[in-house]
Amino acid sequence: TCLTELYLLAARAAGPAMVSDVAVQSILNNTADAVEEMIEGLVLLNPSLKRLGGHNVVVRASLDRSKVALVSGGGSGHEPSHAGWVGEGMLSAAVCGAVFASPSTAAVLAAILHVTGPAGCLVVVKNYTGDRLNFGLACEHAKALGLSVELVVVGDDCALPHRGLGIAGRRGLAGALLVHKVAGAAAAAGGSLEKVAAEARSTAASLGTVGVALKTCHPFGTIVEERIAAGSMEVGLGIHGEPGASLARLAPADAIVDEMLRMIVSTEEGCSYLELPRGERVALLVNNLGAATPIEMCVVARRAITALRSVHGVCVSRVYSGAFMTSLDMSGVSLSLLRLDDERIARLDAPAAPLAWPASATPAADAAPLPPPELPSGAQTSYVPAADATTPPILSSEQQAATLRAVRAAAEAVCALEPLLTEWDQKVGDGDCGATLQAGGGGGPRS
Repeated sequence: TCLTELYLLAARAAGPAMVSDVAVQSILNNTADAVEEMIEGLVLLNPSLKRLGGHNVVVRASLDRSKVALVSGGGSGHEPSHAGWVGEGMLSAAVCGAVFASPSTAAVLAAILHVTGPAGCLVVVKNYTGDRLNFGLACEHAKALGLSVELVVVGDDCALPHRGLGIAGRRGLAGALLVHKVAGAAAAAGGSLEKVAAEARSTAASLGTVGVALKTCHPFGTIVEERIAAGSMEVGLGIHGEPGASLARLAPADAIVDEMLRMIVSTEEGCSYLELPRGERVALLVNNLGAATPIEMCVVARRAITALRSVHGVCVSRVYSGAFMTSLDMSGVSLSLLRLDDERIARLDAPAAPLAWPASATPAADAAPLPPPELPSGAQTSYVPAADATTPPILSSEQQAATLRAVRAAAEAVCALEPLLTEWDQKVGDGDCGATLQAGGGGGPRS
């Protein structure tokens, strides 16, 4: 059976959800105007972008309508997706709904009409009901007006067993970004609508994504139930604050990453989505869901690259790490894998104007350190050198035992007081006093 299903058993042991009676605080003028003002700020920051009047639609300031246009979008709250990917080599337009809400059909149609020329338009959406409905209707309206339009739906979630999907199918997650990049590069290269759509569909079929979170997201101005108890994590969650596929006890980073990769490349019946034979080339996307720290992101990327190479036997040809498709302030990460061939690598490497797209994506062969310089005598202060074996002891055996007991008692006392010392230092300093003294005490009793 899938380990995801086993995780459901662990959920029964989780504590009750925590509910705060205080609305989420944010640096906004008005939550109702947040998306519109966000777009205005984005356009001011990037002269190559414009807003389409009357709609929350971001478009390229300069369009080449002789090439296939690429339109995407969805609810806001996933920044830099989707408006952050508008630019030469990626999207022609992004349609922004309210936070976690699909944009209107009218806004999508306005975007299509503005960017589409004789070459046609490809619309790419993630597999959510509202997006499929509103973007799909807009595509039909555009076709009725005589435009050439194709729709590609991306569903890259690997967390749910096949039998649990019903007619809804797999959720669209961060892997959709790689579809934008491949399709955008194909369009920029002058590919036909048929060619661009075929590459987008093939890329979407070669994707797999799994996410985990330690804390839920907090939509602006709302009172949020913190359903993930301390010491727990949600596995296989979406990007709109919806519950994950399962709840599990929090584990070390390496174990979390190993399980995420196992789920993505699973060959178990009912759980197999992405076939990844040994020797396959892949692109790895390490996505910050909103509030993961840079330290956590590097630790996750380290294990993902290492495990893919050593455990799964695949070649990590390209790797991208950063906040690509967030869920407001969710504390978590997702991993996406994309099977590669020469053409797909060329599409990923093709120039792209959006500033949020990483400049470099080729991973290092290893993380082996350089040889350190030789330090002068006395510079190494992290330990006391052992005395020469021929030097007679200064203390008697009884004095040595007493000294050891005293040092050990002091170390134990300091380590036991770490939480209190940290709390005090957080109030008057930078909060590191307890941890520093605990490290000096050996992190606990030492012989």
